[in-house]
Amino acid sequence: MANALEEKNQTTTKPSRKPNNIATYFIGNSTTSWMLLLILLVGGIVSYLGLGRLEDPQFTIKEAMVFTYYPGANALQVEEEVTAPLENAIQALPYIDYVDSISKAGFSQIHLQIKPTYQSSELPQIWDELRRKVRDKQSSLPPGALAPMVKDDFGDVFGVLLAITGKDYSYQELVDYADYLKRDLTTLNGIAKVSIAGSQKEQVFIDISRERMTNLGIPLSRLYQLLNTQNAVEDAGHIRIGDEYIRIHPTGEFTSVQQMGDLLVSLPGSEKLIFLRDIANISEGIAEVPSHLVNYNSQASLHLGISFNTGVNVVEVGEQLREKLQQLDINRPLGIEMHTLYDQPAEVDASSTGFVLNLIASVIIVIAVLLVFMGMRAGFIIGAILLITILGTFIAMKVLNIELHRISLGALIIALGMLVDNALVITEGIMVGIQKGLTRTRAAYDIVKQTQWPLLGATVIAVTAFAPIGLSPDSTGEFVGELFYVLLISLLLSWITALTLTPFLCHLLFNKHEEKSFKNNQNTDTEADPYHGLLYDVYRKILTLMLHNRGKTMLIMVLSLFVAVAGFGFVKQSFFPPSNTPMFLVDIWLPEGSDIRSTQQQALKLEGYFQQQEGVEFTSSTVGQGELRFMLTYGPERQYASYAQVMVRTSERELIAPMITEARTWAGDNIPNAFMKFKRLQIGPGTSAKIEARFSGPDQEQLRQLAEQAKLIFLQDEDAANVRHDWREREKVIRPVFNEENARRAGISRQDLDELLQLSFSGKQVGVYRDGTTLKPIVIRPPAYERLDIDGLSDLQIWSPVFSRYIPIQQVVEKFDVVFVDPIISRRDRKRTVEVYADPDLSADITADLLFKRLRPQIEAIPLPPGYELNWGGEYESSKDAQASIFSSLPIGYLVMFIITVLLFSELRSALVIWACVPLAMIGVSAGMLLLGAEFGFMALLGLLSLSGMIVKNGIVLVDQIRLELGQGKEKYDAVFEASVSRLRPVMMAALTTILGMMPLLTDPFFSAMAVVISCGLGFATLLTLGVVPVLYAMSHGIQSNEK
Repeated sequence: MANALEEKNQTTTKPSRKPNNIATYFIGNSTTSWMLLLILLVGGIVSYLGLGRLEDPQFTIKEAMVFTYYPGANALQVEEEVTAPLENAIQALPYIDYVDSISKAGFSQIHLQIKPTYQSSELPQIWDELRRKVRDKQSSLPPGALAPMVKDDFGDVFGVLLAITGKDYSYQELVDYADYLKRDLTTLNGIAKVSIAGSQKEQVFIDISRERMTNLGIPLSRLYQLLNTQNAVEDAGHIRIGDEYIRIHPTGEFTSVQQMGDLLVSLPGSEKLIFLRDIANISEGIAEVPSHLVNYNSQASLHLGISFNTGVNVVEVGEQLREKLQQLDINRPLGIEMHTLYDQPAEVDASSTGFVLNLIASVIIVIAVLLVFMGMRAGFIIGAILLITILGTFIAMKVLNIELHRISLGALIIALGMLVDNALVITEGIMVGIQKGLTRTRAAYDIVKQTQWPLLGATVIAVTAFAPIGLSPDSTGEFVGELFYVLLISLLLSWITALTLTPFLCHLLFNKHEEKSFKNNQNTDTEADPYHGLLYDVYRKILTLMLHNRGKTMLIMVLSLFVAVAGFGFVKQSFFPPSNTPMFLVDIWLPEGSDIRSTQQQALKLEGYFQQQEGVEFTSSTVGQGELRFMLTYGPERQYASYAQVMVRTSERELIAPMITEARTWAGDNIPNAFMKFKRLQIGPGTSAKIEARFSGPDQEQLRQLAEQAKLIFLQDEDAANVRHDWREREKVIRPVFNEENARRAGISRQDLDELLQLSFSGKQVGVYRDGTTLKPIVIRPPAYERLDIDGLSDLQIWSPVFSRYIPIQQVVEKFDVVFVDPIISRRDRKRTVEVYADPDLSADITADLLFKRLRPQIEAIPLPPGYELNWGGEYESSKDAQASIFSSLPIGYLVMFIITVLLFSELRSALVIWACVPLAMIGVSAGMLLLGAEFGFMALLGLLSLSGMIVKNGIVLVDQIRLELGQGKEKYDAVFEASVSRLRPVMMAALTTILGMMPLLTDPFFSAMAVVISCGLGFATLLTLGVVPVLYAMSHGIQSNEK
C-alpha cells in the first residue's frame, strides 16, 4: 500500500518532468493515432485496388530501324552507296550507343541503339533529329534508291496478340475484317495502337505471252506507257462560264480491272485494232512472292497486335478489350475465327495474383513466427504494424505512379523482414521495460529515445544498399529501378510507424501484462529477468566460449571465408532465368537464298509435328521476319526470306524440356537441310545468342575465314549448340555477260536487258490501279509456264529499236554464268563485322557462363591479321554492362553507408567492427547456393547488395546496445555480454521472419536466386552479428575476458 501511494505521489507531484517524445505524443493523443491508422488502412486498400498492374515494369526499348530499298543493287553496292553514308550521318548524333546494319541485294537495314542514359521522355525529340539527319542525307543517295524509312516504333510491345483465320477466305477478306476490328479497338480507352501483321499486298496481274508479243511486234515500252498514263490522276484545268468556274475532268480512268482489257495497244497507224484483252489475261491476286507470312495451327492467318497506353491497369483494360471483342463478334463473318496467341492481361492477372498470394503467404508466415516466439499480444502488434506499413506503401506507390508488377511486389517481399525489424525492436524494448517495472508510457519513451536515431541510421543504410540499383543509368537499372523506390518508401514508413503507432498499440494491448508485472514487482521487490529460457542459456554458453577464444574464432571465420570464396567459383553463373510462361520458340533457318514459300513449307511441317503431340495447346509461325513484339523481353528477328519462327504453347511448363528433346531428334531426320534453334522465353533482356564472338575488319573473305575458324571451335565442344554466323552461306547468282558492241548496234542498253529479264521471270510494275482506298500495283508478267521455266532463259527475245523488231537475246548476251556471292554484309559501328553464335545445349547441365569460359581462350587464340579485332557480345556483354553500371555507383553507396555508421557512433572502431562482418556473409551465401544448386545472376547480385544492408543494420542495433550498457557504468566485459544477450531475440526474430518470408519466392524463377542469397546469407549473418560482432568489439576495444 505504501509503495502504491509513493508511486501515486511521484506521478502527481512532478507533472512538469513528465517525459515527452513522439511515442508519448501518439500514446497521449489517441485520436491522432486512430486517424493515422485509418488513413493508412483505408487509403492503402483503396490505393491497392487502383494501382496499375503489369507483368514487367514500364520499360522503353530505345531502338529504331532505318530501311532503304535500292532495287537492282547487289549487297556490296547497297553497303557502299546506301548503308555507309546513312550510318555516318546517324552516328554523328550524340545519343547513339551503337549502330549495326545489314546490307542485302536491293535492301539496307540499319538498327540503332540509344545510350541508356537517355530517358524515354526524350525519345520523340531524338527520333525527330534522326529523321532530319536521314532526310538531309537522302539527296546524296544514288539514283534508283528509294527514300529511307525510319521505324521508331520498333520497340513497341503488343501485350495482346491475336490470330485471325478463315479457311475459305482470301487474304483481302481477312484484312477487311482485321481493319474493322482495328478501327473499333483503337477507340477503346487504354489502347495505344493496333497493328496487323501478315497481310499480303493485292496486285493486278497482266499475264502476256512473250511469243504473242513477238509475233505482233508490239514493244514492251508501248505497254508501259499506256498503262502508266491511262490511269494517272492529272489536272485537266478549269473554265469560266458566266459567274461560275467549272472544273474539267475527262473520263477514261479504269473503273474495274476487266475494263483494262479495252485498252487499245496496237501501234499508231496500224490497220489492226489490238486490245489488251486479245493478247493478255487480266486478273487480281496477292503478290506472288510475299515478304512476310503468318500461320496459326498450319492455317494461313493474320496476326493482330494490340499495345496498351503507359500507366494503365492492364488487367482492367484487358477485361474491357474482351468485352469489346465479344460485342464486335456479332459482325464476324461465318467461318472466320479469332484465336489468342498471347494475352498479357491474363498473364499479368495470373502473375500478379501469384505475387500477391506470395506476399500474403509471407505476411502470414511472419505473423505466425511472431505469435509463436513473441507471444499473442506482441505478435499481433508487430503483424498489424507490418500490414499497415505495406498498405501505406501502396498509397505512396499510387501517388508516385509505381505499378504492381514482379519488381515492385518482389521488393515488398524482400522488405518484409526489414519492415518487421523496427517494430520488433520497439515492441521488445517496451516488453522488457514493463517486465522491469516501468509504466507503459515510460517504457515506450525510453526505448524510442534510445533507439530512434540508430534505427533511422540503420534504415537509411539498408535503403542505401539498394541505391546503386535505383541510380543505375542503364537499361537494366531502368528495368529493376523501382525495386529501390519501393524499398525506400516501405522502410522509411516502417521507421515512422515503429516510432508512432507501435508504442500506441503497445499501450492499448499490454494493459493486463503491465498490471501483472507490477504485482510481481511489489511482491518480490526485485526486477524480473526478461532474458531467461533455454535459448538464452545456450546462447550465453556459446558467447562465453567465443569471447574466451577470440583468436581461434576469428581464425575459423577467416579460413571459412577463403573456402567460401573458392567454393563460389563452382557456383553456376547466369544473367536472367527462363520465363514461367509455358511457351517456347523454334527458329528455322534454311540456306540463304531459299524461297520464302519453301521456308513456309518447312515451318508448316514443324507445326504439323507439334500439333500431334500431347499437351500442345496451339502452334503459330511467322515466316520472313520475327513476330510482333508481344512481350518486353522478346527480340523479333529482322527480315530474311530464309527465316521462320514457330511458337508452341503447352498446357504445362514441365512438358517443354522433353518436347524440345524429341522435336530436335525429329527435325534432324525430317528437315535435315534446316538449321533449328529451340529457345525458351526469357524474363530479362535477351540477346541473339548466349555466346557471341564478333570479328571486325575490312575484307569480306578474311572475315568469313575467321568466322569459319571460330565456328569450328564451337562445334568441337559437345555442350555447344545452335552454332552459326550471321553472314550465312554464299548464294547463287545468275550473271548474264552483256555484249556491249552488239547491243550498241541494235540500240539496246543494259537497262533494256534488265527490264526484259525482270518482266520475263518476276514481272514488272507498270502503273497503279485505284480501287477505293486501295492502290494496287499493275504488274505485267508472262504466263506461269513461261516465267517458271529456267530453260526459257536462252530463248528470250528483246526488242531492238534500230531494227524495229524482236531479236534473240543471244545476240546481246554472250553467256549466262552462275557465281556465288555474299548475300549479307553486316556492319557494327561502321566496320564490317561477322558475329559467330553459340548457346549451351538445353539438354546439357551447363550454364552459358561456364561454356563461355571454356571456349573463350580457344577463340582468342585465333591469330588476327593487322586491322582485325575480336569483341565479345551475348550474355557476357549484357551482364558485364549491367554489373558495370551498378558497380560504378556501388562505391559511393557503400561510402555513404560507412559514413552514416561512423556518424551514428562518432567512432571509427565501432563502424569497422560492423563492416568487418559484411564480407564474412559470403560464407553463408556460397554454401547456400552450392547446396541448393542456385545460379548466381543479376537478381542474386541485388540480393547480395540488400544482404549487406541487413547485416549492417543488425550490427548497428547491437553495437548501440553495447554502448548504452557501457554508458550506464557497467564493466566493459559485462556490457558487451549483456548487450549481446539482450539483442538475441530482436536479431533472431528479424532474421527468422526475413528468411521464412522468403520461402514463397524460392519457387519463383525470377526471384529464387535472390531469395537463396538473402535467406542463406542472412541466416549465417545472424550468427555473425550475435557472435562475431561481440568478439570483434572486444578485440578492437581491448576488453579482456578476465574483467568479469
